[in-house]
Amino acid sequence: MPHNASRYLAEGPRVGIRHFTYEDGAEFTARARESMDLHHPWLFPPHTAQAYTAYAGRLIEDPSKAGFLVCEKADGAIAGFININNIVEGGFQSGALGYGAFAHAAGRGLMREGLDLVVRYAFGPMRLHRLEINVQPLNAASIALARGCGFRLEGFSPKMLFVDGAWRDHERWAITAESVRVPGRR
Repeated sequence: MPHNASRYLAEGPRVGIRHFTYEDGAEFTARARESMDLHHPWLFPPHTAQAYTAYAGRLIEDPSKAGFLVCEKADGAIAGFININNIVEGGFQSGALGYGAFAHAAGRGLMREGLDLVVRYAFGPMRLHRLEINVQPLNAASIALARGCGFRLEGFSPKMLFVDGAWRDHERWAITAESVRVPGRR
């Protein structure tokens, strides 16, 4: 009997996480277009083929980034995405998370399961020590996701990121490897 390796890097009861591919462009951009009202004014994922190719290319080819698609195990549909940006190795072993759910999956707990999987993957195979999430203070859903996955509020950064035409304040949430049980990691 041939061995069929899972297409996922990690799996939970309802979702699996996997890396972005260029072939995901049509589904990703369709989901992004369907979710524009949900995402505005917090984030702006690519919604055209050309923008997706550039976006996915950075996540696929740049070693300081890692992109993960959160997929429903029942049918493989992309429920959302979680990216680790600004990965710094050496003594820092850290990265900054960004994420978004797609409208059809919002409010179903799929992103929480996916974020838990990405955190464990980052602290396990990727050997990172710290993950940080920067969230606009009025983005209640994103803050609830960070808090629900064990991230702690560490501070406030005024006018930190340029989003939707202006410099926006952000809350800084973080988690370290010591606060997450990862098999095989001391």
